[in-house]
Amino acid sequence: MSTSLAMGQRTKAWLTLIRLPFQTVGLLPLTLGMLVAWSLGYPLNWVVLTLGNLAIVLIMLVTYLAGEYYDFEGDSLNKEFNMFSGGTRVLQARLLPRRHALIGTYIAFALAVATGLILQFRYGTGPYTIPLGAFGLICGYFYSSWPIKLAYRGIGEVFIAICYGWLTVNTGYYLQTGEFALLPSLVSIPIGISIFLVILINEFPDYQADMAVKKRNLVVRFGRQKMAILYMVLVTLSLGILFIALPYGLPRLAAILSVLLLPLVVLNLRAISKKSYEQAAALEGLCARTLMLNLGFTLIYITAFVLAGKNTTV
Repeated sequence: MSTSLAMGQRTKAWLTLIRLPFQTVGLLPLTLGMLVAWSLGYPLNWVVLTLGNLAIVLIMLVTYLAGEYYDFEGDSLNKEFNMFSGGTRVLQARLLPRRHALIGTYIAFALAVATGLILQFRYGTGPYTIPLGAFGLICGYFYSSWPIKLAYRGIGEVFIAICYGWLTVNTGYYLQTGEFALLPSLVSIPIGISIFLVILINEFPDYQADMAVKKRNLVVRFGRQKMAILYMVLVTLSLGILFIALPYGLPRLAAILSVLLLPLVVLNLRAISKKSYEQAAALEGLCARTLMLNLGFTLIYITAFVLAGKNTTV
């Protein structure tokens, strides 16, 4: 094998391992938080926006790479995985040495800390910059890592909802303003619920493998049928709860655009009610539509705040 071919394969393996498409679930909410600040009349600091997004990418890299390393046993046992679950399979296919994932974790961790320090002390983004980043970084690393292993204790899904919902949106807002407000917290609720559902439904195909390695997530603890009911309740709630932010400054355009998400909600409710999660192909489609729902909420919010412009409070 030529050196250039081997290098190309390693590059492709790394691009798969870091899950570039899934970076959007963190980048978009952080950007949304900054746009909420802009809509309320705060100037948009593009350097802070760029560095904030870099910090989010690094924290997500810590989460993904640590997960690949520490979930190796369970992912290796998984025979029912799909493109949204069971890891990237890069380490299982031996496209990269397993230890490289851990090395990458530590490098991304160090760079995330450095970026946070620059934001707080070079650009004066406020005293809570480091604590906000540290919370996300600690949750990301210990999602799969010893000794906490949040994903193995039935609480990982909740921390994902917090970190990819409230934390990202409010951190984006805080980095631009140096303060907290009610509107970004309200805006983050449907995003947090929908990312919770992304993680929950992605656990369905991993059920047998997770049981084998004693990964006591919600699906393992309570079973697919009960979690299917929880999914139906929350997916319905996620769309309805969007409207609670309207009296507090959410542009009405967001409520109008939310109609676009109704077909996804209906399709997912129908799939769950018909127990489509028992069929591999249908379950993969359900996983895809749940991710689309999460991204859809964030994109609708971003579109609404951008088009409504500044000073959208009512």
